[in-house]
Amino acid sequence: MKYPEISLGGAVVLVTGAGRGIGRATAQAMAAGGARVAVADLDRAAADAAAAEIGSAARAYTLDVRTRASWDACVAAVVADLGPIDVLVGNAGVMPVAPFLDEPDEIGEATLDVNVWGLIHGMRAVAPAMIERGSGHIVNVASLAGKIAIPGLAVYNASKFAAVGLSAAARLEFAEHGVSVSTVLPSAVRTTLTSGLPLGKGLPTVDPEDIAAAVVRTCRTRRAETPVPGYLAVLDLGLAAAPESLIRLVRRVVGGDRAVTSVDSAARADYDERVRRL
Repeated sequence: MKYPEISLGGAVVLVTGAGRGIGRATAQAMAAGGARVAVADLDRAAADAAAAEIGSAARAYTLDVRTRASWDACVAAVVADLGPIDVLVGNAGVMPVAPFLDEPDEIGEATLDVNVWGLIHGMRAVAPAMIERGSGHIVNVASLAGKIAIPGLAVYNASKFAAVGLSAAARLEFAEHGVSVSTVLPSAVRTTLTSGLPLGKGLPTVDPEDIAAAVVRTCRTRRAETPVPGYLAVLDLGLAAAPESLIRLVRRVVGGDRAVTSVDSAARADYDERVRRL
């Protein structure tokens, strides 16, 4: 599909969850490419700090991705301040870690509200104007956990599998209108979201800047899916057709079964408390 070109120079980009981590790095990368960036986050202090760090190319906004009313208010403010939104980056997400039967219902509900409904509300709030103009790009940051199950992350897995499917279907619906939808699928990222979890030892790990670069790259490639690191595309294809015995062997080699049994609760305490306050 040939989409109308989007140049970052002067483009208006709205990034959710932009107060820290991947979102902050993405906002910085978009601004470095010449875009005017709306730094949106539920934590307004974090959004203000991120926007101040970027400088005049960025403005901070309060956004609770779980509610359509908050989305509509945020989008209206961004359009009034910066102009029509050319690129939407749906990055806000949470990742509670617990055995499936031990995770409280309210934590699971918050995970789905942020990771799935956040994307649904966002696309419904932003895509109509893009479709009317015949141009626009949406990037949803999912996860490798949207392709591969990980024990201790069952509801998170469900949310990211949903994010991948949602993005793929919306991509098909929007394509004829000149609006592209891309999904970025990071492996484990060194942010507070993975604090206290065992990284390395075969499990690919990346930095927020790596994901930000991939998000920016989709503005040019408009690819349906971009795994980070890129070689995980081969792993994805292989696992789709592999017998379970082989999948189990691969998981043991890369440490894919360690999420439940190797969590440093003390190191993860601050992040868990932020999730409980949602």
